[in-house]
Amino acid sequence: MVTWKIKCSTCSLLACRSDHNETRNCSERMMWKYSPDSDPALRIYPVNLGDEENYTCEIVSSAGNFLFFSPLTVIVPPTVTLTCDKSRVAVCQASAGKPAADASCIPASNHGTKEEVHHPNGTVTRVSYIGWVNSMLSTAACLVTHPATNQT
Repeated sequence: MVTWKIKCSTCSLLACRSDHNETRNCSERMMWKYSPDSDPALRIYPVNLGDEENYTCEIVSSAGNFLFFSPLTVIVPPTVTLTCDKSRVAVCQASAGKPAADASCIPASNHGTKEEVHHPNGTVTRVSYIGWVNSMLSTAACLVTHPATNQT
């Protein structure tokens, strides 16, 4: 028998008893990636921020009982925007990323400022501002670095 458990009281459970050819699933988004008899990998689709948890796989067989622990970290790519206001301030924003993205205006400046906002769902928005009122440069770019994506 193979059972996936989540460490919370209201979460899902996926269990398979090969001796009874039975699968019990408390979530439509959780299923076996392959056959639990050959590979008990868990598939969660689509994954949500709320799925970030510690998962335990318990395998009971004639060879013994085995426990495997697997933490799930959900990575969310940020939404990237670059705007410019009338006073020639460029705003590079990487919204709602997890983990927080690194957002910078190009060209870099000693007079630039940055802000960071933490959201209740665990995502982070980072904003970089650069003014180029006295600059001869006519363009600005936004450089965002994140584990899920790189955009300029």
